[in-house]
Amino acid sequence: MEPFEILAKILRTDKDFVKIAADELLKVSGHNDVLNKLTALNQRMIDNRLERLKLLSAPNADMIFRALSKQIQTHDRSLWEIFHRPVCDNDTGCRTLLGFAQEISDVGKGFFLKEEKAREMLRKEPPKNILSFFKKDSVDELLKEKDLFEVFSALRFIEDKTWLNTVFFRQLDDITPDDFEEREIKMHVLGGEWLTAAESFLKKKYHNVSHLKELGVIFVIPLAIDTPGETMRLFSLLLHYLHEVSFYSKLFRKYAAEDKEKFAEKLISALRGDVLDKRFAEEDRGKKWMIVQQYLAKDDVNDWRLFEPHVNPEAIHWSKAENDIVRFGQKFPHIGLDFWTDLDFIGNYYPDASGVDVLVSFNLIDTVMSLVQEKEMIKYLYHHEEALWNKIFSEYVGQEKMEQLIIDNFQQGYIDLTQA
Repeated sequence: MEPFEILAKILRTDKDFVKIAADELLKVSGHNDVLNKLTALNQRMIDNRLERLKLLSAPNADMIFRALSKQIQTHDRSLWEIFHRPVCDNDTGCRTLLGFAQEISDVGKGFFLKEEKAREMLRKEPPKNILSFFKKDSVDELLKEKDLFEVFSALRFIEDKTWLNTVFFRQLDDITPDDFEEREIKMHVLGGEWLTAAESFLKKKYHNVSHLKELGVIFVIPLAIDTPGETMRLFSLLLHYLHEVSFYSKLFRKYAAEDKEKFAEKLISALRGDVLDKRFAEEDRGKKWMIVQQYLAKDDVNDWRLFEPHVNPEAIHWSKAENDIVRFGQKFPHIGLDFWTDLDFIGNYYPDASGVDVLVSFNLIDTVMSLVQEKEMIKYLYHHEEALWNKIFSEYVGQEKMEQLIIDNFQQGYIDLTQA
């Protein structure tokens, strides 16, 4: 098989889509033989990891997945010990883990909504469910006892979603750059009293970590770490969100500097996660790469946009998180976290126990998420596939340029190679 056919099969897309996209990237970069080198690298990395896993004789997909899961469990246990056996049902019990995440990510300050503006929004549109939950008559009374960032975090899972989108967050329509300031990203574990109210949120999200891009906050809903892979999953999620919040902060700064009149419009579009929903003309395929700022496969594994040439900033944040984990492992080389070096885009087909070829992802995040959700028989692949689309693009233009092109073209939702 030709390299573009191999990659197309892994990406579950039309082989011509990959070939056309590669031809267009070649025109703007002048880099030859990229796909051949990429497929060779993919196989070389797989062979190396199978050797490290002692799976040298025709392993099947189930054997590989079990071996990768066992590797995660071993590393997870080591991290749990290094983080002083964290119990993330309170801030104190999770502080070491949070501190290591902030240190190793090294993302610096961001451009976020001022605290006073956040208080003003709460006063103008009081969160009725939260006030009722704590038996308070006003926001000011609530904020005398509860941290502002905790209250804002709790909006996402206690208040009605329709009210949030049509009433509370409509206040962002009038937001200006003057309502933002430079400050550090804040990370915290919510108090235990939020846990009951958060149960429905956890079931929907499959994890207990989320973030507020506009406020520069990453929060953990209190939950005991009692599942294999849970420490690695939590650590990787925190690192991912640190890089994601930092990325959006760069967008907010850019919008503030470009056009103050359109700042609110661009901010809201970015927070919504808008993705193009109209196909490009046939003659533009490969010349225009969509910017897909969501993991669409979480909702529909057959969403047509997954099979068109695209880049995904989410996959960039995850790649940085995985690199952080490997770098963190350098402080403790006996753990062997170097195993996960540069595996985000690595994967290929192997027969399952019944002889049917299935895609196996070597991506750390796919593996740890699959392990944590093993009881629900959920297997993850989409982190790997999105990372591979990014890898194809970045191998031609370079990682830094890809990231800058995404930022520069984020608002229009696609990169036009004829103008890159």
